Amino acid sequence: MTHTPRPRFGIMTPPSQVDYHDILRVWREADAIPEIEHAWLFDHLMPIGGDPGGPTYEGWTLLSALAAQTRRLRLGLLVTSNRFRPPAVLAKIATTVDIVSGGRLDFGIGVGSRPGHPLARREYEAHGLPFRDSADAVGSLAEACTIIRRLWTGTEPFDFQGAYHHLTGAFGNPKPVQRPHPPILIGGRASSTLRVVAEHADLWNIPGGDIDDVVRRSALLDRYCAEIGRDPASVTRSIFLPVSYDRPAVTRAAIGEAIDAGFSHIVLGLSAPYPSGVARWVTDEIISASA
Repeated sequence: MTHTPRPRFGIMTPPSQVDYHDILRVWREADAIPEIEHAWLFDHLMPIGGDPGGPTYEGWTLLSALAAQTRRLRLGLLVTSNRFRPPAVLAKIATTVDIVSGGRLDFGIGVGSRPGHPLARREYEAHGLPFRDSADAVGSLAEACTIIRRLWTGTEPFDFQGAYHHLTGAFGNPKPVQRPHPPILIGGRASSTLRVVAEHADLWNIPGGDIDDVVRRSALLDRYCAEIGRDPASVTRSIFLPVSYDRPAVTRAAIGEAIDAGFSHIVLGLSAPYPSGVARWVTDEIISASA
């Protein structure tokens, strides 16, 4: 008989078009509600929705602040753009957050914004960041995961000469609180990304919407795991589902489909402005009603 893991619910609060204190309010409320086990931000430098000139906070800086203001929630970015920061710098940033949080970081990472998304694409030009093609981005992600894990776990300096990254005398100190390292969550749905997931991830996240496509992608990940001799069940399946404040039954139905498809890590996307008591509302109307 196949064992189905208990669903673990969390929230995602995009740090855009909102004030810092709005996000802090929601996270503090969620931190006191055991049914909400994890909380997430996204990683964009400019708005990808709403007013294009509105506020957007840098994800890792904000995550560190929220880590210091919470005590229980696991936390992370859904997901870090590997295009924004060199992997050795990112490893240092993530280590710092894991220490500040007391070992509560889930390290979310992905290739970065889709080339066809103009509001996301403008981030790179506005910040002087290179934007390479998808094949380059996937290869860079695979190398980054190798580098980051080695910096987190290695006891001696090392050199790395890859196709995309070059390091000399790389060494990480201090180490993360979590051993051997924080769980690695990779987000994405492309087949090339799923190969990186199979090799490197503890969790895999995909946006919901078309449940049939989600099921197909999960089966493809199973195949890629089998090809490299990895147990597919060792990769926790995670899904992002937007919350409808007006139609909670729609969200509950999507959760039911996801759980039936083997997704036990559920990230509920909250849209701004956040209603007063939104974390308690989500718990009562969505999470508890889906149990």
